[in-house]
Amino acid sequence: MNSRHVFSFDGLLGFIVAIIVLFIALVFLMYFAIATQNNNAVNYYEIKNEKSIKMFDKDNAKHIIDVKGA
Repeated sequence: MNSRHVFSFDGLLGFIVAIIVLFIALVFLMYFAIATQNNNAVNYYEIKNEKSIKMFDKDNAKHIIDVKGA
């Protein structure tokens, strides 16, 4: 005879706990994704001397100026 427990951790209670944990993880990740997007949406940059930028050059990053940080 098998003992069936609907509200044990391998039954309905375990299913509900798993759904709640996944929902909490979803809310946590979405909050930080939206916060990151909002912080970077207002971070503007300006390109200086765009005529002197070469296609393959290691110094191309020096032409990008962070306006928010300046």
